[in-house]
Amino acid sequence: MEVIAKSVRHTKGLMRQCAAICVVGTAVLSLSGCMAGGLDMFSSNKVDRSVATGTVPQPAPTSDSISDEMTVGNAVTSADINGLQGRPLPWANASTGSAGVIDTIVENNDTGQVCRQFKTTRHSYVGISKFYGKTCLVGGGNWQLLSFQPES
Repeated sequence: MEVIAKSVRHTKGLMRQCAAICVVGTAVLSLSGCMAGGLDMFSSNKVDRSVATGTVPQPAPTSDSISDEMTVGNAVTSADINGLQGRPLPWANASTGSAGVIDTIVENNDTGQVCRQFKTTRHSYVGISKFYGKTCLVGGGNWQLLSFQPES
């Protein structure tokens, strides 16, 4: 039997080299447009100076948060501290749907005025938050909520 097919190894190798050069050339040309001026990090004319950042102001207290403050204040002032014996005191505000647990109430009379400091949680549609506050007994036997702050 006689082989009549001729080998074209030298042309196949040339085709592969041309294809590889074309692929590399296309990649280099397409990426050169991205790198022409885009990676100059030290040039001052590339910085957008029109964008400014700052702090976000705290929103004003809403009627819901004021209502929750009053509900917690009422729970703290009406609590029998001796009867609680360190147990947590749950509270709920039906008008806002918020609820929580007062886990600490400390009463002191250091300045001649009866005050109660407390820590509580508030579970609302916004999420769960921890708060601390202080309420004091003022003239006429009324309690006044002096502070109600989120715990940081």
